Amino acid sequence: MRILLNAAALAGIAVTGPAFGQEAGFFDGFDSLDQGRWYVSDGWNNGAHQNCNWSADQVKAGDGMLHVGFAPLPKGDRQFRCGEIQTRKAYGFGTYEARFKTPTGSGLNAAFFTYIGQQQGKPHDEIDFEVLLRDTGKVDTTTFVNGKSGDGKVGSGQSLALPTPSTEFVTYAFTWEPDRIRFYLNGQLVRTMDDPKTIPTNPQRVFFSLWGSDTLTDWMGPFDNVTDPIAMDVDWVAFTPLGEACAFDASILCQNKGDGQ
Repeated sequence: MRILLNAAALAGIAVTGPAFGQEAGFFDGFDSLDQGRWYVSDGWNNGAHQNCNWSADQVKAGDGMLHVGFAPLPKGDRQFRCGEIQTRKAYGFGTYEARFKTPTGSGLNAAFFTYIGQQQGKPHDEIDFEVLLRDTGKVDTTTFVNGKSGDGKVGSGQSLALPTPSTEFVTYAFTWEPDRIRFYLNGQLVRTMDDPKTIPTNPQRVFFSLWGSDTLTDWMGPFDNVTDPIAMDVDWVAFTPLGEACAFDASILCQNKGDGQ
C-alpha cells in the first residue's frame, strides 16, 4: 500500500502518463538495470511511518537478478536504508507478472505493485501484492481507486496463502481488465475482483520495494531490528498488454490459455 508519496519522488520523471493502453509489453530478466525503463528512488521516504530512506545503493541488478535491499545504514534522518524501483512509464490493461523471493522479518514489507497518483496529475489508483515479512506464508492483495480501497465502507484487501513460503521463488501475477482483476500465484487463479468500485481506471507505473516501519504494528507487526543487509530478489518481471498472446514460456498466458484475457 502506497500510503504517501513525497513530491520529490518523481523528480526528473515526466509527470504525464501515456494514453491508456498505448505502451508496449516488456520482459526484463535483469541482466543489467535498464535506466531507460527504471527509475531508482533515492534520498527521501514516504512519511513518518517509514523507518528508512530510499537509497539508490539498495537497488542492484545484474547476472539475471534484481536485488531490492534493506540495510542498517543511516541515511538522512533515518537509521536504515531501503530500496525502491519504478518504471518511468505507466501501463494500462494487461497482465503483470514477476518471480521473486523475500527475506523475513516482522515490521518489513516486500511489495510488487502498480501505482499512479497526484504527482502525475492523476487520482491515486493502485494494484498490490504485498508480503508482510512477519508471515512469509501469506501475501496481501489490494486495490485503490481514487485513493480508496473498495467502496469506502468495505475494503478490497484480502490475504492469500502462498503455495510455498515467500522465502522461495514464487510467481505473482495479475490480469487487469476494464471489468475485473484476477490474481495468480504460481500460475493458479487465487482471486477475482469484479466490483466496479475496486477496479482502477488509470495507467500505472510498476514498482518493487522493500521497506520497514516502527509504527504500523497492527498491520506489519513490531519491527525486528535488522542487523545485517537483506534483500528481496527478483528473477524477472513482465507486462503483456490486454489481448496479446503469451510472450514467454513462464507467462500465465501460456499456462492458462483456456482462462486467457
